Amino acid sequence: MTEIPPMPAAGNVAAPVPRAPGRPRWAVVGERLLEWIIRLCGISAILFVLGIFYFVFAKAAPILLDKEFSLTEFLFSTKWYPTSEINVRYGTLALTVGTLAVTLLAMLIAVPFGLGAAIFVSEFCGPRLKETLKIVIELLAAIPSVVWGFIGLSVMKTVIEKTTGAPVGVNVLNGGIILALMSVPIIVSISEDALKAVPDSYREAGIALGATRWQLVYKVLLPAAKTGLLAAVLLGVGRAIGETMAVLMATGHAVNVPTSVLDPVRTLTATIAAELGEAPEGSNHYRVLFLIGVLLFTITFVINLAADLVIRGIRRK
Repeated sequence: MTEIPPMPAAGNVAAPVPRAPGRPRWAVVGERLLEWIIRLCGISAILFVLGIFYFVFAKAAPILLDKEFSLTEFLFSTKWYPTSEINVRYGTLALTVGTLAVTLLAMLIAVPFGLGAAIFVSEFCGPRLKETLKIVIELLAAIPSVVWGFIGLSVMKTVIEKTTGAPVGVNVLNGGIILALMSVPIIVSISEDALKAVPDSYREAGIALGATRWQLVYKVLLPAAKTGLLAAVLLGVGRAIGETMAVLMATGHAVNVPTSVLDPVRTLTATIAAELGEAPEGSNHYRVLFLIGVLLFTITFVINLAADLVIRGIRRK
């Protein structure tokens, strides 16, 4: 007769679980090894992020010790003349404003379309149409960014010049539309998954109370999936703010603080892509471009932190 192992004391929560009778020792060792591998994979994500930040900051750090370099001018000046032989200036305010302007316009376009498409695909369309739309959305996500840049440079440029009368068709509006089209597939996919994750009991309860399909979406599904929807929007923002080739080709690449959506601008990512290959390694210009990378890293970190605080506030409510 098999002896039953004694139960652990009530207060001893950390007591080890006894090995099941007849269970091979190699199975227990393999299970613990797999658990440590999973933990290592989770920790490695943090280590990779810290490693990337260290690499970028280490390349940029020497410029911060240069007496001729001013961090205040770097952050708040609109003068960007990195190759001037008389008066070199590294002001990134115009680049930062241009990045935020294009990203904001892209989100104003992409978020309503993305959330609306996700609601339609999840709740309103039939199975055959649903599969077709999902394939089309995945194809949009698979288009390379340089192809989107060509579309902005050749197609959208002409359309904007004819419809708005703008002298230059590569501007904030062009870049915002292209980035919106690039961000919509991500927002749709994540939002649809968030809506699918809402328990069916919520839908059944809403229908039992006499809610229409739109009332069910507005008053039941959206509040229940708001955390996932916010995460989808956040990923869309990250996709837009970190894009390089499309905005390099579609925004005009002019160092300018925009006053309207028809003004050409230059973004931080496009500046790095356009100038890093020409800057001599180890020069101040080279270091400043890496410092722009640190600035981009900081902006995305602040956005992620703000979104995390909002999500925690929503969960507490």
